[in-house]
Amino acid sequence: MTEIPIIQIDAFTDRAFSGNPAAVMPLREWLDDDVLQAIAAENNLSETAFFLPHDGDDADFDLRWFTPTAEVAMCGHATLATGHLILGEDESAGNVRFATRKAGVLEVRRDGDRYLLDLPITPAEPAERPDLLDALGTPDAQIFLSVADSAEDTAIVLLPDADAVHCCAPDMKALAGIHLMAIVTAADGGDQDVISRVFVPAWGIDEDPVTGSAHAALTCFWAERLGRDSFSAYQASERGGRVECRLDGDRAVLGGSCATVIEGLFYLP
Repeated sequence: MTEIPIIQIDAFTDRAFSGNPAAVMPLREWLDDDVLQAIAAENNLSETAFFLPHDGDDADFDLRWFTPTAEVAMCGHATLATGHLILGEDESAGNVRFATRKAGVLEVRRDGDRYLLDLPITPAEPAERPDLLDALGTPDAQIFLSVADSAEDTAIVLLPDADAVHCCAPDMKALAGIHLMAIVTAADGGDQDVISRVFVPAWGIDEDPVTGSAHAALTCFWAERLGRDSFSAYQASERGGRVECRLDGDRAVLGGSCATVIEGLFYLP
């Protein structure tokens, strides 16, 4: 029987029971993909992150992410959680770099009592997707789809105000047939600049609590509309989470904290 450490970390929050939980699991070598997927399904969290030392000078670790049903091209909150684990074990390190299969090299670095996560931006262009609007129940919204070379297939759905974001009630069965990360968003007008919710039933997650990859799209989208490079964002899921967003060229720099909530062992037959 093989024992694999498993650490559950709530990301984009400084306290337990909020933010987005991720299982972080260090490996000595890559297991078969079907085994990694089965572990993620057993964990039944929005993401399980697997990492091991990288062979090369361009990064420190290799990193992959799995939802309960699929491997994803980029996951922000589980990357932040993995950085929290590694930097917590090495107080002298200021940053850690992860080599990924489709999103390039991602970095997590210390910033006082929080972390900064560096992701590639996901630009989006106006598009027509009436099927998506019907599934979301937002017939009058504007849709922007990610460009062809983006890490994740993403749809930004611009709503008129924060109330519309809170009230959005998708048809999850219909939305499950649309293989996009659907982000409904609006200017907040309250304590935060921007509000959003994220739905990805096609990947086994009806509503994601706090989504780093979604904010890689929202950073460039809202920086243009707000007329500034930095803004605060709130993802209004049941758990909720806050993200500080900054556009830096073709990178989205996301600020957030993490809280470790569970440490244990996963027993693999």
